[in-house]
Amino acid sequence: MLFMVIERFKDQDGVPVYKFVRDRGIKFPDGLVYHGSWIEPNFDRCFQLMECDDARLLQQWILNCRGTGTTFEIVPVVPSKETREVIAPYLDLDQDEPPGKRGSKRKRGNKS
Repeated sequence: MLFMVIERFKDQDGVPVYKFVRDRGIKFPDGLVYHGSWIEPNFDRCFQLMECDDARLLQQWILNCRGTGTTFEIVPVVPSKETREVIAPYLDLDQDEPPGKRGSKRKRGNKS
């Protein structure tokens, strides 16, 4: 499963985090895959795309980052290509029509 990890730098100060990484390195537990990261220009947040099958690996990684003055938010995400596949059956339906029922509207008759 994919996760967007949002790391918030204390007081918009990325220096302690980068010192930590320089001095200790980044220790990712086996099974946690790091795909990349993006930093806001004002050093407020870092967005990191991670992948794992067990969320406890993210917890373990966060515990390895103690002392950097950062906080973490973990958001499960789905790639847009996979989301398009899920949404595709709904694109041409009426708002209240469930998928698989297209064109099968029945007239309601009076049962007397």
